Amino acid sequence: MTNNLKVLRAIKNISQEELAKQISVSRQTINAMEKGKYVPSTVLALKLARYFDKSVEEIFNLETKD
Repeated sequence: MTNNLKVLRAIKNISQEELAKQISVSRQTINAMEKGKYVPSTVLALKLARYFDKSVEEIFNLETKD
């Protein structure tokens, strides 16, 4: 799964720490998601979508191997 969290943070000009506080997770969780090392729960994905005013699909891309 890929995402564009880093780009969305840059657009809003916020740090990983600020985003983490807004959605009640650790900075390390944001960092791991941005690096593709952590797949968020549905609840966390929805919190991010609400925060950025985007759909989950606009933030996260499911990569499938055909």
